[in-house]
Amino acid sequence: MSGVSDPSKPTQPTGGPHSPHHPGGSGRPLPDPGAAPALRADLLAADFTADGCLELLGAVAYTALSRAETVPALRATRGGSPLETLVRLFLLQQAVPLTRARAALGSNATGTSNTGLDRYEAAGWLLRDGDDIRATVDVRPYAGDAGADWWIVSDLGCAVGGAAGVGSAPGVDRADLVLGVGGASTTLAGLTVREPVGSALDLGTGSGVQALHASRHATQVTATDVNPRALHFARLTLALSGAPEPELRQGGLFEPVGDARYDLIVSNPPFVISPAGRFTYRDGGMAGDDLCRELVQRSADHLTEGGYCQLLANWQHTEGQDWRERVTSWLPAGCDAWIVQREVQDVAQYAELWLRDGGDHHADPTAYARHYDAWLDDFERRKVNGVGFGWITLRRSGAEQPSVTAEEWPHPVEQPLGPYIADWFGRQDFLRGHDDAALLAARFTLAPDVVQEQVGLPGAEDPEHVVLRSARGMRRATKVDTVGAGFAGVCDGSLPAGRIIDAIAQLLNEDPVVLRDRTPASIRLLVEQGFLAPVPE
Repeated sequence: MSGVSDPSKPTQPTGGPHSPHHPGGSGRPLPDPGAAPALRADLLAADFTADGCLELLGAVAYTALSRAETVPALRATRGGSPLETLVRLFLLQQAVPLTRARAALGSNATGTSNTGLDRYEAAGWLLRDGDDIRATVDVRPYAGDAGADWWIVSDLGCAVGGAAGVGSAPGVDRADLVLGVGGASTTLAGLTVREPVGSALDLGTGSGVQALHASRHATQVTATDVNPRALHFARLTLALSGAPEPELRQGGLFEPVGDARYDLIVSNPPFVISPAGRFTYRDGGMAGDDLCRELVQRSADHLTEGGYCQLLANWQHTEGQDWRERVTSWLPAGCDAWIVQREVQDVAQYAELWLRDGGDHHADPTAYARHYDAWLDDFERRKVNGVGFGWITLRRSGAEQPSVTAEEWPHPVEQPLGPYIADWFGRQDFLRGHDDAALLAARFTLAPDVVQEQVGLPGAEDPEHVVLRSARGMRRATKVDTVGAGFAGVCDGSLPAGRIIDAIAQLLNEDPVVLRDRTPASIRLLVEQGFLAPVPE
């Protein structure tokens, strides 16, 4: 998550690109991005990449890192090669002997030159510790778009297992922590529509993951955060990954960008619903789910026509109100929306999850119980009985009657889902622009990944029902009747829908007029869910 809360904080651009002594109010000075190009070259030379680390560590040790378990990786890096040294130094935050560090990072450096290892010390990326060298920040290899090698820079202890290793970040206030890439970050990156755009806004950028992705398809990227340390880390991430520097602005919600509009807004905001805004990187700092509500409501004022806003969110489940009613009430006028709830936790599960995240379970039991009780008191006061997690995608369509879908979908999906989301909104435009008569005049093709399943008793002459199942995108399945199955099966784009229905009516000895009246609703459902694709007129 990243910081977007507290809009009362000052709104201002951050310092210049070469401001290494920019502590942002917490901890030692942060590294200078000016050394990033040379460091990137050394990392590539040693194959300190996502693929290189996976090959070195093996699947078991590599997967264990996502659980904040480092022992398997330490066992796999005892050989002293440049790659093993860099994994220990930057990913596992271990002190490494000076001789090994020098061999891995600029072996041509001398004791007095400002190249290689000495350059990275002077720039604040590394710190001398007797005869050893330590990293001052986490650097995690990250598999970028189209096979690009990227690196995410974050606070020490926050690249592997999130904030679980916060104790590794000396002198940094927990509230100011900048986390690395986690499951939420990769989920949002996979959801984002990756069409070429002129401008993109990463609202609450954190370590810059979303801004880095946006740099590949947006001409201009703006990144905001309430935490000045986060903005510096975002600069480091993009510089080390070889991406153009974004426009960086400090402040909450949309205050840093004034009345500017964007073709794409992405946000992994601090959506945790907590009784007190203790941690900038995760807590919204507003009552309940108000931060997510305000972000959604204000997004339309900052979108260009046809622009997307995509974010992750938590929302309250309150007594006497369906969650769909609550979240759809946030939507601004003139925006199509697709809201997907992926998970629901009861209030006790939710409090325990974030108490563990905050390290409270390691504190005094009395203090833990007090924090737990305060969380449940807050939920009880607002009549909250659960919390939903999911994603929200808005598109500014300008439609008088926008298309709005809010659904529960706890099932596996195919990532990246961005292309499927773009197609979904395109299909809403098609359906909105075609009444039943126009729908019957249109041509359709069956999506190439769709299979048909017939369900019934073994040996029965006819199936009880027919199911169309998609292996792509949301991986949906839907029941269809004989007409729907027959219609979908012959959709190859050559005949208008009405002609196909007339032929089916003749085969089934049904009245074609009646069939034409009742079939468009089924066609609309199959189009909306992606089983059928309209042929461009």
